[in-house]
Amino acid sequence: MRQSLGLALVVCSAVTQAGAQPPPKPVVTGLTKPESVALNSQGQVFVSVIGESGRDGDGAVLKIEQGKAVPFASGLDDPKGLVAHQEWLFVADKDRVWRIDGKGKAEVFAPASAFPTPPLFLNDLAVDVESGTLYVSDSGNRQGGEGAVYRITPKGAVSLVLDKKQFPNLHTPNGLLLDGASHLLLADFGTGTLYRIKLADHSVETLADGLGAADGLAWDQFGRLFVSDWKGGRVFVIARPGAKPVLLAQGLTNAADLTVESSTKRLLVPDMGGGTVVEVPITVPGAEVNEEPLPLKTAVAFPDLQWAGWKGETEDGLVQTLRPLVLTHAGDGSNRVFVATQHGVIHAFPNDQKATQTTIFLDIRDRVSYKDETNEEGFLGLAFHPKFKENGYLYVFYTPKAERLTNVVSRFQVRKDDPSQADPASEVELLRFKKPYWNHDGGTVLFGPDGFLYVTHGDGGAGNDPHENGQNLETLLGKVLRIDVDHKEGDKNYAIPKDNPFVGRSDARPEIWAYGIRNIWRMAFDRKTGWLWAGEVGQNLWEEIDIITKGGNYGWNLRESLHPFGVKGVGPRPELIDPIWEYSHHDTGKSITGGNVYRGTRLPELDGAYLYADYVTGRLWALRYDDAQRRVVENRPIPSQGLPVLSFGEDEQGEVYFLTTTNNGQGIYRFSR
Repeated sequence: MRQSLGLALVVCSAVTQAGAQPPPKPVVTGLTKPESVALNSQGQVFVSVIGESGRDGDGAVLKIEQGKAVPFASGLDDPKGLVAHQEWLFVADKDRVWRIDGKGKAEVFAPASAFPTPPLFLNDLAVDVESGTLYVSDSGNRQGGEGAVYRITPKGAVSLVLDKKQFPNLHTPNGLLLDGASHLLLADFGTGTLYRIKLADHSVETLADGLGAADGLAWDQFGRLFVSDWKGGRVFVIARPGAKPVLLAQGLTNAADLTVESSTKRLLVPDMGGGTVVEVPITVPGAEVNEEPLPLKTAVAFPDLQWAGWKGETEDGLVQTLRPLVLTHAGDGSNRVFVATQHGVIHAFPNDQKATQTTIFLDIRDRVSYKDETNEEGFLGLAFHPKFKENGYLYVFYTPKAERLTNVVSRFQVRKDDPSQADPASEVELLRFKKPYWNHDGGTVLFGPDGFLYVTHGDGGAGNDPHENGQNLETLLGKVLRIDVDHKEGDKNYAIPKDNPFVGRSDARPEIWAYGIRNIWRMAFDRKTGWLWAGEVGQNLWEEIDIITKGGNYGWNLRESLHPFGVKGVGPRPELIDPIWEYSHHDTGKSITGGNVYRGTRLPELDGAYLYADYVTGRLWALRYDDAQRRVVENRPIPSQGLPVLSFGEDEQGEVYFLTTTNNGQGIYRFSR
């Protein structure tokens, strides 16, 4: 994998034309100037309608049910921008913002008098889902004058974000959308330009132009951005930062404030002049992604397996949960499966679906610290030396009881008198990480095809990377490391590979292979291509999948996935490698569990697919990346049981399993038809 995965910021002045697209399909008709569509948390669809021109009091918000528009809130003037947050709908109406409760009762949330300057034409709304802060655009006189963007706090206080004095190029501000928590996208109706505003200092950068009368903006759950062109009756899609806008749909009279309905994979677009709301399939013409569910299922692997030394409850009758966290093999031809628990026990058993009993291969619970309240600590990583059959070495990553806020990577060796067990007394420490907080420990250890040991540790914990470890090359936190465990150097029990990217630099630790990491939760080599795949856990809004390359900077804490992060956040930069894929916290998941590329034989339809999951929602996917096209071509859901997926692993044959917490011992699952 080449480092060209990094994407530079491109101002897109050209629009790529799509091939023949089917005409948008009406969802509801007979509306009088529909302007904006929004979905609430229950998936209910609402549309604002302006009513007759020049007539106040006939505007309304309608609910769409089974192809019909049902009255919900009436007596408004010219309601335009509409957004849902928690139990409310908010709507921009000429010179005020309304708040509407779940029964359709409307109250003025921000009157004209609350604005620093009396608004002329309040238009679109956006909401920061984390804080509840609203942003509203004022299109001014709609001729390029007196336009502005305002911020409204959850208590209704209004302040200025941007106006023409601060940004002379501002013409007719319209569509708004958060890009992370600290940046705001703005579609300028008058110039067809898409901007990004850094909220910390109100600076503005241009992202794309040539978008006609740019109106509405919407993200889908995989980070694709949709833009409507009101005058041209068109909808564009931008696949990822720096990509050219692609024409997705046309033929509408006036395409207004669109929204995404993730559950049905469609855009809902109000056609103001046509009096309809239409649906448009979510896709990127010319760069389609197959998102059809796979005809697979998950089932318990090794259903009769009993875990040596473990019971589902204690002698006092308390629940005792098994937390299997690593599944791997020794690569020694024995076809054994090894499963390590977070409490510090490595179990071994025959790779046979009829296996009935594990044996304890290594028990270091006496030195491993694990508590449910600090559940990112414990025994986190296990890897067998490529020459394990000859030397009997294995490597583990764990949190020691003896020292707080510490993680170690150690080597153990099998007993000389019994090679079926590892010797707890054989521990040799290789690496020691001191960390400021208990979370973001990472913990994957694995050998690459080059024979070196790769280790990842998170940024040290808390939120926002407060010590800025991700970008600091003088610390091992927030990094992927690469070390030579077959040699020693100085006072270390390992050596530095001579081709590590930062060897010889006085301002960088030579162990570092890649940086800009928040908290990789599971990484794995593809045994065929040698690529290193990683699931990188996000903070506020996005989860990501990365392919880790030599010397790569993966952006944290300047970026969260494909988006700028925090007050120092930036757009795409040549020196930063963006992920190959992302998904949203809004409607897809909250915490990625990175998996493995399938290279087994049981399910040839999965060959080459990267299997991953979300820990919170229990969703599972099979993703394919096409190196020739430099993009993901498939992200196919696998029907799941909604289990919290702790980790993935593969056996000696390349068959992939996933692990989950269990009270009955059935914590290993596999895929089947």
